[in-house]
Amino acid sequence: MRSSSVITTFELLKRNREKVMRSLKKTDTLILTGMQIFHNYILPHMALEGQTPADKAGLEVKGENKWLTLIQNSAKQ
Repeated sequence: MRSSSVITTFELLKRNREKVMRSLKKTDTLILTGMQIFHNYILPHMALEGQTPADKAGLEVKGENKWLTLIQNSAKQ
């Protein structure tokens, strides 16, 4: 699995979201940060055999609700 396919997948997600949002005017918005977190920690990828990029890198997010777990872990720090 090449890393370029993961990057390409994120770019496609971003472009599709831009269409819905009527294009992003700023690239430093929290929406994009949230999309990156979703893409890397929550969304399983077919190219990674159902794993997330974080899982593949050995950064497993444990818990039934991954969003909630990530928020709770970030609040602890």
